[in-house]
Amino acid sequence: MHATGTSSRPALSFWQIWNMSFGFLGIQFGFALQGGFMSRIFQTLGAEKDALPLLWIAAPLTGLLVQPVIGWFSDRTWHPVLGRRRPYFVIGALLSSIALLFMPHSPTLWMAVGLLWVLDASINISMEPFRALVADKLPEQQRSYGFVLQTLIIGIGTWIASNLPWFVTLLGVPNEAGPGVVPPSVKIAFAIGAFVFMASILVTVFTTREYPPEDLQRFRDENRMQRNLFSEIFKHVRAMPLQMRRLGTVQFFSWLAFFTMWSMATPGLTEHVFKAPAPNPAAFDMANATQAAAFQSANAAFQDAADLVGSYMGYYGLSSMLVALLLSFIAARRPLNRKAVHAMSLVLGGVGFLSMWAVPDPAWLILSFALVGVAWASILSMPYALLSSCVPAPKMGIYMGIFNMFIVIPQIVAATLLGPALRGLFDNRPIFAMAISGTSLLLAALALVRVQEPSPEASA
Repeated sequence: MHATGTSSRPALSFWQIWNMSFGFLGIQFGFALQGGFMSRIFQTLGAEKDALPLLWIAAPLTGLLVQPVIGWFSDRTWHPVLGRRRPYFVIGALLSSIALLFMPHSPTLWMAVGLLWVLDASINISMEPFRALVADKLPEQQRSYGFVLQTLIIGIGTWIASNLPWFVTLLGVPNEAGPGVVPPSVKIAFAIGAFVFMASILVTVFTTREYPPEDLQRFRDENRMQRNLFSEIFKHVRAMPLQMRRLGTVQFFSWLAFFTMWSMATPGLTEHVFKAPAPNPAAFDMANATQAAAFQSANAAFQDAADLVGSYMGYYGLSSMLVALLLSFIAARRPLNRKAVHAMSLVLGGVGFLSMWAVPDPAWLILSFALVGVAWASILSMPYALLSSCVPAPKMGIYMGIFNMFIVIPQIVAATLLGPALRGLFDNRPIFAMAISGTSLLLAALALVRVQEPSPEASA
């Protein structure tokens, strides 16, 4: 039996770390399809652009509830076949795949909103234990490498999934439909995402083994003696390390920026850069042939522009993949200064968002999103590497879940306040949301001043 601590963990090979992280390919397919195309689905089903952030509130609310709960349960789980974290991978993947299949077939706006709740909760069931698995399996000196490899896989998933509707359209699948109907290209893309999600999770489940508790009976006895779920979560929130609190501020501004992008990039860029806003069916008399043709023309322009926005957003996944690949080569050979890497990356991402206001041609969005991808690569790896050094190994799941609260709380703030802010301060022009994202990443970089870079001795 292996000990429950991490000091005696053997170093793993590249392929062992790759296989244990491969399920993130599917998780990111789910997140990229959700992030790149939910606003498009909402607008197709009749949502007003200033209502989009509030419709997205389902995603962070489910994360706020699900992540610490799943972290607590996964810390206390030991299945004789699937181990500690893998049971949650399988459950989350099955539910996520079902939600992805049904999402683009929603006949009404509120059904799509309800399925977003299901999808995001299900993705979180799979995702939260993946962060803990890296810390479970790897010795301290390999954790930066592990989280960076995880980010590399996430970048691959983001790039491919973001381009799926565009690619499916190139194959001849229609990219437009009648009023209130999601195009077939999006439906097929979501179906592909459902398959990839389940298949990639199963790769990790079948190729990765977890270390059992050193004394299984003692492990079970201690879990029985622990207090109930919510008192345990509250106790650990109160006792969280200072490093975790300081990183929480950085996470707040980082994820405020990306939630704003996911919810508002489609209306902001289709309107400001492509000059093809989503048409309102109520503004057209469909009984009039001329009016109906005008709607179809405007809708076709919007759907084509939305395809391109999704495709360009894929470049932040491609960029993050390349950055993660570079960092993985460096981290495999020498310790990273995680704080410095993260600060520089956040600044570059902020510049990327701010540049979207003034691109002279839509193709320049490739560069803007590439800069955003540098920040994304760092956000998905460096905070977790900085955190894992100060969290006790047996409590890794619950602390990772609590840490993820710093991801979902800013998203709830944005979902609640972004729409009114755009209406009241920015004449309901959604492109200003990208400026908010850029400013937020710059504030996140500034907040890193208070975060400590663990000494090499502490990481040994």
